[in-house]
Amino acid sequence: MLSKEKIARINELSKKSKNEGLTPEEVVEQQGLRKEYIQTFRNSMTDTLHTVKIVDPTGTDVTPEKLKKSKNQRLN
Repeated sequence: MLSKEKIARINELSKKSKNEGLTPEEVVEQQGLRKEYIQTFRNSMTDTLHTVKIVDPTGTDVTPEKLKKSKNQRLN
């Protein structure tokens, strides 16, 4: 999870870019923080999906093979 300070900085840079614009250094910082945020989000979503098991109304496991393979790769 991204620290509160980094999230606050992302929001601060976003507001500043809308109001007055950013310096070239701030643009680079903003891009780096956004990439880090997106990567953290993706990792979190992947971890969440690895806990999912899909079962149809008859009780049969219908979890997609792609997800099953991803779970197995993550464990090994």
